[in-house]
Amino acid sequence: MKITFGFVVVGGGLTGVLSFVSLALAIGTEYWYIIEDKRTNHTDPARINSGLWGVTDDVQSHAEDTGYSESERQMKIMHNVIAILLPLSLVMLVFGGICGLVSSLARSRTLLIGSASYFLLCSLLTLSGVSLYIRYSQKALEETERRMGREQMAQVHTSFGWSMGMAWISFLLEVITGLLLLLAVKLVPLTQYEESVAPI
Repeated sequence: MKITFGFVVVGGGLTGVLSFVSLALAIGTEYWYIIEDKRTNHTDPARINSGLWGVTDDVQSHAEDTGYSESERQMKIMHNVIAILLPLSLVMLVFGGICGLVSSLARSRTLLIGSASYFLLCSLLTLSGVSLYIRYSQKALEETERRMGREQMAQVHTSFGWSMGMAWISFLLEVITGLLLLLAVKLVPLTQYEESVAPI
């Protein structure tokens, strides 16, 4: 089966749309972080799931009572950066889709390279946001363990949920979209040549 320019750009368009949907679901859902509390002497729900912004609530309320520690200040900065990176990546994907559509219709190598680079930049923003959220969650867990004690935390199980998985899927799809657009660049001269020698 011969790989054509149209096949590649349609595939890139589909992966681009799916990356946007995946990231939108990740940002908008409440299953980034899951806490299962197996202690018998607590009154909170045994299972708590948290969204992208929910992990910070308990830390900030504690900080307001006791004053910010150095660790809590770092967490606040990380949270602010996360709140910028992931939504920014989502918005950039919209403009990336428009650029990709225009460059594929124009069959311009320069525009295709620019669109591919743009999607790869989006993937870096998504990767940075997700990686920073993982680090942020680890520091939040360390801060909670410091306040509650190691014995109490031994009965609390934490894990990342499917919302985090959707963010990783979005990152992978963004990379694939960028690579497909780069592949389309190599197919542009071949397509134009075939059209020029085609019989009238």
